[in-house]
Amino acid sequence: MNKKEDKTVMAYEQAKTLARNEDSRMRAALAGRSDTVPEILYYLAEDPDPAVRRLIADNAATPAKAELLLVEDEDEEVRVRLARQIARLVPGLTAGEQDRVRRITWQILEQLARDQVVRVRQILAETLQSVAEAPPDVIRRLAHDAEAVVATPILEFSPVLTDDDLLEIIESSTLSGALSAISRRSHVPERVSDAIATTDDEDAITALLNNPSAQIREETLDRLVERAPLVPRWHGPLVGRPHLHRGAAIRLAHFVADNLLRALTFRQDLDPATAAEVAKVVRRRIEEDGTNPDVLHPPEDMAPETPGHPAFTWRQELLGAYERAKKLLPRGGLEEALLAQSLGMGDELFVAAALAVRGNVLPEVVMAVLDSQSSKGMTALAWRANLSPVFAARLQMKLAHIAPAAVLQPNAGAWPLGEAEMEWQLELFGEAAHKGTL
Repeated sequence: MNKKEDKTVMAYEQAKTLARNEDSRMRAALAGRSDTVPEILYYLAEDPDPAVRRLIADNAATPAKAELLLVEDEDEEVRVRLARQIARLVPGLTAGEQDRVRRITWQILEQLARDQVVRVRQILAETLQSVAEAPPDVIRRLAHDAEAVVATPILEFSPVLTDDDLLEIIESSTLSGALSAISRRSHVPERVSDAIATTDDEDAITALLNNPSAQIREETLDRLVERAPLVPRWHGPLVGRPHLHRGAAIRLAHFVADNLLRALTFRQDLDPATAAEVAKVVRRRIEEDGTNPDVLHPPEDMAPETPGHPAFTWRQELLGAYERAKKLLPRGGLEEALLAQSLGMGDELFVAAALAVRGNVLPEVVMAVLDSQSSKGMTALAWRANLSPVFAARLQMKLAHIAPAAVLQPNAGAWPLGEAEMEWQLELFGEAAHKGTL
């Protein structure tokens, strides 16, 4: 036996001795090492101390057969950490690795997706929500989960779900918020939009109308416009829909409020005949019900900072929401779970105001970040507001409307930017707000 072989044997024998040490701190140190041999990690997967088993679950060097033991561990935190670790491994598997360990990895994921503890399934869903290589059966199970914190991330973000999967969920799900999550997807095809529009879920339809990437057929939009007089919250999203066709524009002109009527009247994409017909309806309203005649006199270029433009109205409402949010902070009304729920319901105004309050920044700074659609700026805002990196990624997509490919994702659960960079981003947008370049 040469020296090199002797050192290897000695290291292995030493590890075996440490693995049997009565001091759990010694075993824990061994469990956390990336160079510990697989046999020892497998042995420690059945250690009596849950702190040791948690480190085994965290260890990327842990062999698959040890993870099969941990998936049924009695300690909840062990299974939570295993869910996080396994889900992170999925997109990084090479073709060769998939051939060798795919079956075991998929088996572990399927068991974790059935775990009785909600937190385990939630971690799995949050980690797999954007992973295109995730096993379809696991994703479908999570999408049908009875808990919103599990199902919602999958329904909103997973690229694995097919149109047929989404249609089945729309037809069968009784989970509050499930349809709204589907409505917020980065791409909602016509078939899915049609199915949502035929439901009585006003929140989901509001989210659908607010989603510029949702494909809505003219016939479907017409049906929603017919229902809209009784649902004021749809008026703004309908007026702001891209490519608003003639019939919808004219019908909306009969009932939307003055500020929206002004924005509708002077949409730049209306053809001359439609614009003339809308103006005709507006004049009739002025004569018959006292509608403010100023709606026929738009400011020059209908700039976003001009009264009558939807963006101006949003800014004014943000200031009011900011004052209300300040009153909620001492009562615990701005916790991340509540903000996630509000974002899921499409209440972007409240979430933006809450960011300003939690982060102790001016609402104009939040507005500057939203206007710029800056992934770094939104990440910095979430960090300043003491929110989680996972929620920061969601804020980028659903509040700042940043394309999924441009979103800054958490780095192994940590912030994707350094603190100095995030401080600089906040200073940059603070200066923009101060100069009025919003």
